[in-house]
Amino acid sequence: MQITAYKTHKIEPNENLFEILDTYLPELSENSVVAIASKIAGICEGRVVKITSEEQKREQKDALVEKEADYFLPREYSQYGFMLTINHNLLVGSAGIDESNSNGYFSMWPQNPQESTNRIREYLVKKHKLNHLGVILTDSKLTPLRWGVTGYAIAYSGFQALNSYIDKPDIYGHLMHAEKTNVPDALASSAVLAMGEGNEQQPLAVITDVPFVKFQKRNPTEEELKDLKIKLEDDIFASLLTAVKWKKGREKTS
Repeated sequence: MQITAYKTHKIEPNENLFEILDTYLPELSENSVVAIASKIAGICEGRVVKITSEEQKREQKDALVEKEADYFLPREYSQYGFMLTINHNLLVGSAGIDESNSNGYFSMWPQNPQESTNRIREYLVKKHKLNHLGVILTDSKLTPLRWGVTGYAIAYSGFQALNSYIDKPDIYGHLMHAEKTNVPDALASSAVLAMGEGNEQQPLAVITDVPFVKFQKRNPTEEELKDLKIKLEDDIFASLLTAVKWKKGREKTS
């Protein structure tokens, strides 16, 4: 697998994302995957809120988190005063709202990450005259019991999300019963590492030489998106996730 990250100018609110992609991405080839930081996708969609003052920043951010999240836990649930949330069926801090590299703004995910990702793939496929191209919208997250963040995919398009090993033999011929590989998150983790978290200013990456990716000439179906998600009560960590009383956030389209 080869990953190349691309540096851009400092993206400002309401810029045209497609023009940014035209400017900085190379000529794309068949069977490649484009990774785009969710921060610039959201910024280009105008999904930013000006920080009013340092004194009011915490209160302002809390209100935004409650509005953006599907479910949230107030700050008092964390010994670090950190809001834990579930947003678009992802366990994430502060509903993905960030203030780093945002020049005095709170930046948010796109309103509908999947629709944004679908549009990006459709645009790039048409521009570069391709059949098979994947797109992932990335962010970074913490992992329980581990220091440091890793990348993951908020949304994906153009390939099969899960590679199933169920009913396939292991090296000793024993059939496996539950194993599946999460392709978009695995790709995002590698891409975010190459793109960086600080002042690298590399919100774009192209991933090539990915024989394990099963490309599709379309966006994912609703059924495929549903198959990638696990209900909270069915998750292997359900005993932990259901031990707290999540508060309901704003209703929104998944």
